[in-house]
Amino acid sequence: MNTLLLRKANLSEVPQIWEIIQDAIEQRRLEGSKQWQDGYPNELSIENDINNGYGFVLTENESILCYAAIIFDIEPAYEDIEGKWLTNGDYAVVHRVAVSKLTKGKGIATKLFQNVEGLCLEHNIYSIKVDTNFDNVPMLKILDKLDYTYCGEVYFRGAARKAYEKKLV
Repeated sequence: MNTLLLRKANLSEVPQIWEIIQDAIEQRRLEGSKQWQDGYPNELSIENDINNGYGFVLTENESILCYAAIIFDIEPAYEDIEGKWLTNGDYAVVHRVAVSKLTKGKGIATKLFQNVEGLCLEHNIYSIKVDTNFDNVPMLKILDKLDYTYCGEVYFRGAARKAYEKKLV
């Protein structure tokens, strides 16, 4: 029985995580997306995530399948939405999601988000907020499948992003 485990990433895992993110950057480029094509995220982004306690990996038998930053704090860019969030209380933010190319097409990103929901409930957080690029079709499909609600647009580094929220209770 292979058990998926969502846990905090360790600094020693940065090289593996960076490899997964580089694959995701290349995947975005091949799909014609502008997302992640400007030098962000980079290894420093990951180290900062881990040092701040935001860096998480989804593993199966110790093997890293997926990386994400899960932040139980205010996302400043979300304070200024063109649109309206579903809730105004505490929330978790999921950023920098990248899935190992070895597991592409196996629904790992969906499983990641399902695990994040569990983590939020453990922390008594009942809302998840996410943003993505207009042209990130795989992520848009996942958010749709998991019943995230489109709330409007937020801006990161000068670019508009689609903002979504899911209420957990």
